[in-house]
Amino acid sequence: MASPRLLARYHRRRYPPSTAVSACCPFAPPRPLPLRDCSSAGMSPPKPSTLIRRAACLFTLLTLSLLMLYTATDSIRFLHLTSASLSSATLVRIFPSYLNNSPSPNPMQHLKEVLGNASMGNNTVILTTLNDAWASTNSVVDLFLKSFMLGDGTHWLLDHLVIIALDKKAYNRCQAVHKHCFSLVTGDVDFQEEAYFMTPNYLKMMWRRIDFLRSVLELGYDFVFTDTDIMWFRDPFLQFFPDADFQIACDHFFGDPDDLNNMPNGGFNYVKSNNRSIAFYKFWYASHETYPGYHDQDVFNKIKFDPLISDIGLKIKFLDTAYFGGLCEPSKDLNLVCTMHANCCYGMDSKLHDLKIMLQDWRAFTSLPPDLKNESVISWRVPQNCSLHSLRHFDSPSPEINVEREEEN
Repeated sequence: MASPRLLARYHRRRYPPSTAVSACCPFAPPRPLPLRDCSSAGMSPPKPSTLIRRAACLFTLLTLSLLMLYTATDSIRFLHLTSASLSSATLVRIFPSYLNNSPSPNPMQHLKEVLGNASMGNNTVILTTLNDAWASTNSVVDLFLKSFMLGDGTHWLLDHLVIIALDKKAYNRCQAVHKHCFSLVTGDVDFQEEAYFMTPNYLKMMWRRIDFLRSVLELGYDFVFTDTDIMWFRDPFLQFFPDADFQIACDHFFGDPDDLNNMPNGGFNYVKSNNRSIAFYKFWYASHETYPGYHDQDVFNKIKFDPLISDIGLKIKFLDTAYFGGLCEPSKDLNLVCTMHANCCYGMDSKLHDLKIMLQDWRAFTSLPPDLKNESVISWRVPQNCSLHSLRHFDSPSPEINVEREEEN
């Protein structure tokens, strides 16, 4: 039997570090060698720093292996995604060419979906149209959306606003800044450039809008239509008449909402969906052939006296400029104003200038203490660059000239 001294000596033996190390990894595991007494061989146990380096090497190799496995799995999962599992807005952000290369959905079905998503509980939506000229960064659409955020109790209305894009660039821009967008691209007309007042493209754009709004009514939706150059400062629904079928803003309001002599502005109206309003919009659109070369607003001024309006029973109301003002006739009291329109204005630069001043005036008003607000110490500083005179542009053909061209054709 071995003596206790020999047993103790045996248990103190260790594997010495291998002198044969892999050329590719200096921390390769030691190769087993015959048991020898370290003290007799003059060798010491591995240093702590050596053990730490070995552990770090193993941890790095394990981490890289797991990372490669995760990357491969994630790539496989991405390849299994189809365009059906992604929204069009997401695909446009990831692949800008998606909009041009993907098959177009059924336009009417898409319109129903967009209106349904934006609708209030009573089937009411807010609509505006947009082309590329007004859609660029820091242009009219940005000021329009900003007004909802600066207005008194208007932010929630953005959830019910649908932007109707008249060209692909406007549609892409809409998707970048808003959640309810619909593409209404007309193949025979390029609405991408700024459509100057009363030019042929402008007239086509206005009449395309009237026809589109008729289709919205036929789908059963009430709507507020607003031009994009209208700033929203208060909730307008509180000022609408409850019993009217068709309510329209005015360039000039003469004091009586039932007076057909009021001068309307087609850039802002509230319309309820029913048989009377649908018949009226059909009549309004058809009348552009009776009065060729005329703006939709001018045609409305003619047909509002037509006996057919009474026959179909349409109830029209004109909105007071005290609440629904514009540069033609500004709202005098900022305590009452709901919307302000950059009407009576020609040209993009003029509109942008006066709209920015308008927003500055509103912010100055809202920053006042309540007692000063009631004293109406702040009034509009507009119009400045916009004026009625600016509409008399030498390039704008008169209705008579357009009528003659139609007759020649």
